[in-house]
Amino acid sequence: MPKEAKARIRINKLLEEAGWRFFSTPEGHANIRLETTVKMTEQKLDELGEDFEKTKKGFVDFLLLDEFGFPLVVLEAKQEGKDPLDGKEQARKYARALNVRFIILSNGNLHYFWDIELGNPHIITTFPTSGSIKYKKSFKPNPNNLINEHIESDYIAISQKPDYKNDPSWIYEQTRDSFIEENKLKFLRDYQIRAIQSLQEAVKDGKNRFLFEMATGTGKTLIAAGVIKLFLRTGNAKRVLFLVDRLELEDQAQKNFVRYLKNDYRSVVYKENRDDWTKAEIVVTTVQSLLFNNKYKDLFSPTDFDLVISDEAHRSINGNSRAVFEYFTGYKLGLTATPKDYLKKIDKEKLAEKDPRKLERRQLLDTYETFGCKSTDPTYRYTLLDGVREGYLVNPIVLDARTDITTELLSEKGYSIIVENEESEEEEKTYFQKDFEKKFYSEKTNKTLCKTFFENALKDPLTGEIGKSIVFCVSQKHASKVTQILNEFAQKLYPGKYNSDFAVQITSNVTDAQQMTINFSNNNLNGHTSFKEGYKSSKTRICVTVGMMTTGYDCEDILNLCLMRPIFSPSYFVQMKGRGTRKYNFVHKEKNELGRIEKYTEPKKNFKLFDFFANCEYFEEKFNYDEVIELPPETGKSTGGDFPPPIPKDYESFIPDPLKVCEETTIGLEGMKIDRKLFERFEETIKASEYIKQKMDEGKLREAEEHIKKTIFNKPEDYFNLDKLRKSIKLDRRLSLQEILEKIFGKIKKFKSKDELLEEEVNKFISIYHPKNEFIYIIRQFIKAYILDGELREIIESKKYANLATNPRFNIEDLKELDGWKDPIIEYIKDYVPLNTFAA
Repeated sequence: MPKEAKARIRINKLLEEAGWRFFSTPEGHANIRLETTVKMTEQKLDELGEDFEKTKKGFVDFLLLDEFGFPLVVLEAKQEGKDPLDGKEQARKYARALNVRFIILSNGNLHYFWDIELGNPHIITTFPTSGSIKYKKSFKPNPNNLINEHIESDYIAISQKPDYKNDPSWIYEQTRDSFIEENKLKFLRDYQIRAIQSLQEAVKDGKNRFLFEMATGTGKTLIAAGVIKLFLRTGNAKRVLFLVDRLELEDQAQKNFVRYLKNDYRSVVYKENRDDWTKAEIVVTTVQSLLFNNKYKDLFSPTDFDLVISDEAHRSINGNSRAVFEYFTGYKLGLTATPKDYLKKIDKEKLAEKDPRKLERRQLLDTYETFGCKSTDPTYRYTLLDGVREGYLVNPIVLDARTDITTELLSEKGYSIIVENEESEEEEKTYFQKDFEKKFYSEKTNKTLCKTFFENALKDPLTGEIGKSIVFCVSQKHASKVTQILNEFAQKLYPGKYNSDFAVQITSNVTDAQQMTINFSNNNLNGHTSFKEGYKSSKTRICVTVGMMTTGYDCEDILNLCLMRPIFSPSYFVQMKGRGTRKYNFVHKEKNELGRIEKYTEPKKNFKLFDFFANCEYFEEKFNYDEVIELPPETGKSTGGDFPPPIPKDYESFIPDPLKVCEETTIGLEGMKIDRKLFERFEETIKASEYIKQKMDEGKLREAEEHIKKTIFNKPEDYFNLDKLRKSIKLDRRLSLQEILEKIFGKIKKFKSKDELLEEEVNKFISIYHPKNEFIYIIRQFIKAYILDGELREIIESKKYANLATNPRFNIEDLKELDGWKDPIIEYIKDYVPLNTFAA
């Protein structure tokens, strides 16, 4: 059969599957016209340089019609083996002649959908339906409206309560906080506004894929709501698809979108609104529900959604999930805390020559590449360290605890023991960290770990009971054993308070496990605590799981995370650690003796990370962050046995296993190594430049700086800039390029903090002016306040001293104590202190 005929047969089938009709049926008139003649007028330039008009005829392979018989879509067909894009310009001419906006390019195997008013053709795997095209035709997006939309902190709050600014409870500052709480108003934080603005800038640059790499607990769903409103409000989307990878996240996202946007837009969960989802602007669903039997092809047309947002984006492009993600045309936004960098340390040119298929797999799996962000730089990044420094997240207190056995399991030599083999002969077997609870079982070890947890766990600040916690185990069997042990301890320590529901196993083999995670987050798992009447906190205090509550699970009041397992994946570790980073206020309201309602509030200051297998040590000291990520096994290839492989029970130990090490460390603002890497890449780039080295050796600092600004800063390779470098090293002030170069080339030992520089300025002033000791304290206070506080500088310079009554840094009494030192200090600062250095 000729190649062109084969292509036509496949195209005919795809059209029929999408509901298009070659012949009239009871469902409607025929809406496919073949070999339609088109007259096209072109302007040509003759040999004399004069314009003239030339009319020629063309034939549209397939012309798809609307319900009134007017042209709707031009379908240009090519034979097998030819690139469908070869017909792109020809199809454009046909479309313009027929006043048609939409084009399909196909060779029977590869297909593109093209909205010629929006940009480039998009690969599709099925043809759009007539209803979907009609929907698409009904609006004309204008990216300029999106780019120019002004985003302020109340962007979501206005949707929740448009007139909130006119409410007396908002106007009166003393009632404003309670007003916000009662109405559940959400205001965007500065970094959330910056995230949305970064997307606007990307659209301005002509991009249609975006990636937000943001730490757990930074409000990715709220940011997503802001992005959704931006697209819908500016007419750049009529319908949005929000993809999640777990049922509890589906419920969580839906509730949030209703809370944030219900006054302006309708949000539905697809499985609950199968018949009327087209009436909603926001559709939430799990990837898995669409994947089952490839339902997504039957349920949706590729043009049904104008914006697709993927929560936990690194998962949406793995395996079959990618098929769902790539199925839809339009804008794509990925949200993730742990992107997969499969192109790190890869020489793409060499790999392309050696094994092009392997390079293609890496590119497909690489999160940055998928979302159009090259060189590991997302559209916007906000790390855990950023969140902690700015006061939005909390770092853990790490409790490193090791028993005799786990200490040896963690050692290079391992834990050795004499056992009997199948021939009843004694032999020595050695077990290591990875063998715990897989090949080596120890009842005593598990009891010691649980006992250590009880003795050191953070308590609920309002009841004194064990704070809400998640315990991560090796396997479902391990989770079952640990749950039993924890409940036995709880029965002894808190008799009558629990009925084997202090700890609950939440794994995939447990009925209603997904709902349990939701109930735990909503503080009603097995009812409410019996420690304080009327206090809304879950009676169940601990969820024991393996992997169900690691990704995207939102439970702000978690106080303890317990790692009763070794972890070897950095992204997995970041996700598990992230369950505790959210801030939270523990609140209880009760009547006092006078019958008035009193509110008791305690903030969450930290969470405790119980690390029984030196996971923090591993990721801080041993893990190779520059190691090339191995590709996962190819689908369909044998893994050498069942998957997952059966767990052999080699040895079960009942030997007493006392605690050997129990050390507690509070993670400071410098964070963990896993969260710091950008500056190292920049340092490597600078040191690799012979030109910069030469200029620094010659003392030509300005020339070195200019070279960096022109050739390295804000380039697609890494998008380095001063602000990103400052954040990567967690400096609390502005950083100059000169300081960076001096640090890289060993001219200074470290970057000084804001407070260290302030102290230096104080000491320099004192060394010059020699004030008496009685003035040293107030001089120090004034110098620091005047440098840091622009409002104070304005008050002093304008001599509106009455305004000092409301200044938190320096008041009128302080000014009196300063005596005659005010003017010399101000002159010194104006002459010698660069105030920009101290800006955050």
